[in-house]
Amino acid sequence: MPPGAAAAPAPAPGGDGRPPERVAAVVPAKDEAQRLGATLEALSAVESVDLVVVVDDGSTDETQAIAREHGAATIRHETNMGKARAMTSGAEMVRRLEAEEGPQRTDRPRALLFVDADLEDSAASLGVLCVPVLAGEADMAIATLPPQQTSGGGFGFVVRLARDGIVRLTGRQMTQPLSGMRCLTRESFESALPLAEGWGVEVGLTVDVLRNGGRVVEVPVELHHRVTGRDLRSQLHRLRQYRDVRRALRTRSQRD
Repeated sequence: MPPGAAAAPAPAPGGDGRPPERVAAVVPAKDEAQRLGATLEALSAVESVDLVVVVDDGSTDETQAIAREHGAATIRHETNMGKARAMTSGAEMVRRLEAEEGPQRTDRPRALLFVDADLEDSAASLGVLCVPVLAGEADMAIATLPPQQTSGGGFGFVVRLARDGIVRLTGRQMTQPLSGMRCLTRESFESALPLAEGWGVEVGLTVDVLRNGGRVVEVPVELHHRVTGRDLRSQLHRLRQYRDVRRALRTRSQRD
């Protein structure tokens, strides 16, 4: 067994032991008024998604209004609380909405699809990411993205930290350990609560689901979003990301 790996059996695919039938998309968004509308329009083409929740994480623009115009359920954080809190708030809203639908839905909860708000038209490709979870073949599917269209990008030190840490804790080598586009069962999501804070959320989620016995796959998906550049602001962002990923890995190392 790899160091730190859990001996527990894989979580059940659905609340009644069957895979989920439908998908709820959760879209954390902060000041994404320019891109969110196109992302939501593209999501409407994903056949398996029948519920969309946008979490406005302290935006100062028209993010929430645009989400409502496109028929999404919305929740707003008055101040920015970070991606982990936005993901948790979105998942909790899905739970509340399902409870209103009745026992049949709560017995077989939707899979959760986490979507970056800036994907625009490429979000229509996300259906393929849901397939392994809906088929009962995986508990979490992580999107791997093609080379991005925008020039710039980082130097890879955060990716190396994340990849090496996941290998050390779980024995798994992940192609894109920082990918934010993920589809997973409600049970797998809840097995990883509370989520790692800040920019460590994806790494923490991967480690926790794997160590809880979840089946994790990576799926190539044609997705495109903003690429962080190499100016001072971008480098400061990467330093914060490095700090949060290291913190998430350190916290999980201490649980061994």
